[in-house]
Amino acid sequence: MSDDLQWLLLRKNNSFIVKRAAEGPVFSREAANLTNIHSFKYSGLANKKTIAITPSAAGVQIVTRKKGASPHTVKKAYATSTIRNRSGSRRAVGVAAKLAKRGYRADLRTAAVARTSAILASQKEKKPAPPKKVRGKKATQT
Repeated sequence: MSDDLQWLLLRKNNSFIVKRAAEGPVFSREAANLTNIHSFKYSGLANKKTIAITPSAAGVQIVTRKKGASPHTVKKAYATSTIRNRSGSRRAVGVAAKLAKRGYRADLRTAAVARTSAILASQKEKKPAPPKKVRGKKATQT
């Protein structure tokens, strides 16, 4: 079945659609949807070539669909690679950009880089807040 036909069947009703406001944007919760926007370009269900970037305990996990995979195989059709936190955030972003650009899905390069950066930023430990300094009259009273 072609990608266009799949999108025509899935676009109006599937379990991943999220509609908040009546006239607002429509979002999607698909696993391989990098921007969470409900459109054919970003759909992880209607495209044969998909990139899924998810957080993992070790760092960032990138899942792609293999080139010659049969539509009947599910688990064997995907290639998984994990980029560890200790290897650095620049390397993780570079690997995601390189994977998207090299003939796979060049149109998703910026979305893949943004998703990887957001995941790495959320995994970073936050610095403790410095103590508040007392100013004005309260500082002179003590």
